[in-house]
Amino acid sequence: MAKKESSVDTVKPKWRPRKGALPEAVAKERATLFAALRPIVEMLGVMVGPNVEVLLHDMTNPEHSILAIANGHISNRDVGGSIISGPRDDVGFYEAQRQLSIKGEGLHSVMLNYPTVTDGGLRLRSSTVLFRDSLGEPYAALCLNADMTMFEATHAWLEGFLMRSQAKPAHPAQPQPEMDTLMQEIISDAVRRLGKPVSMMNKDEKTQAVQAMLRRGLFIVKGGVELAAQALGVTRFTIYNYMEVLRQRGDTDEASFPKNMTRGSKRA
Repeated sequence: MAKKESSVDTVKPKWRPRKGALPEAVAKERATLFAALRPIVEMLGVMVGPNVEVLLHDMTNPEHSILAIANGHISNRDVGGSIISGPRDDVGFYEAQRQLSIKGEGLHSVMLNYPTVTDGGLRLRSSTVLFRDSLGEPYAALCLNADMTMFEATHAWLEGFLMRSQAKPAHPAQPQPEMDTLMQEIISDAVRRLGKPVSMMNKDEKTQAVQAMLRRGLFIVKGGVELAAQALGVTRFTIYNYMEVLRQRGDTDEASFPKNMTRGSKRA
């Protein structure tokens, strides 16, 4: 059963990390769904054509979340890639982070037809289904990303010449960026938005940079805190202090924070 969501709920969730092992029945339930969705990814990739990317994510393994992918040349991703390697301004990604901190009913969430942009500048229309198990915990996401530039160009061509369009050959997938490269891109983008070198930033500006990194999921993957500290010229404990300030402000979702941060924790 699924519920449609026209926009992302802005209610701040409370972080509830799983305690103890996953029950065997639930683990089998999850494995069964993953096994059922893998061939569906392949089928959809063929049926919808090379301009629509189809992905299956394991949301419990953010560093290597991509279990299956079709037409990965659109976002330059492959199996084993990280969830943070996806398009920018991805409403589905932000909502998935939020949902991971919520234990609710066993209802699947559907996010439809929202705009995203790849790192290469391609404008996409995206949709995501977030699956929950019988405990109400989200764990899988099925995503579609349509490259609209091709559709728009084809529409204009048809209008101009009233002829059958010629399909463009799909661009071969480039080598997948390493995790460190993806993380460095997130950090560089966050720093660049401040418009000044790190050596000239004050505490508030560095906190703003950390907030931008949080929103793009940097700290849910291993090593994110250390890389951010190195880039900003501070200690990892200072990065945690910046995040605690943001948490106290309440303008950043709990699911964006590292798992080893618990509400009310304080670091030197």
